[in-house]
Amino acid sequence: QIRLVEAGGGLVQDGGSLILSCAASGGTFSMYTMAWFRQAPGKQREFVAGAPLIGRVTYSDSVKGRFTISRDNVKGRMFLQMSSLKPEDTALYYCAARSGSFAVTAGGQYDYWGQGTQVTVSS
Repeated sequence: QIRLVEAGGGLVQDGGSLILSCAASGGTFSMYTMAWFRQAPGKQREFVAGAPLIGRVTYSDSVKGRFTISRDNVKGRMFLQMSSLKPEDTALYYCAARSGSFAVTAGGQYDYWGQGTQVTVSS
């Protein structure tokens, strides 16, 4: 089992930047593949970025070049550095973990979820 708590969301202007964090506890963080998902009102939850145990970090096409995912296995932390934010990035952002080696884009493949942190980008 692992517990995940997100932080760092807020209100930012179009073109601005934010850094989200995910703190893990209750499990061996280094044995989980981690990912960020987001869900806008009335929309399905979508994959944003993944940090697998095996392989390279991955990004959705919509955020590639603007977002950077990273993880610190010693401290049990994951981050999402966001820049050039757009109004369409507005969503509730979730930290997720799965007991597998590879990053996948389907939310149903992840076993543990945080409560989410809201990111709102104004125009």
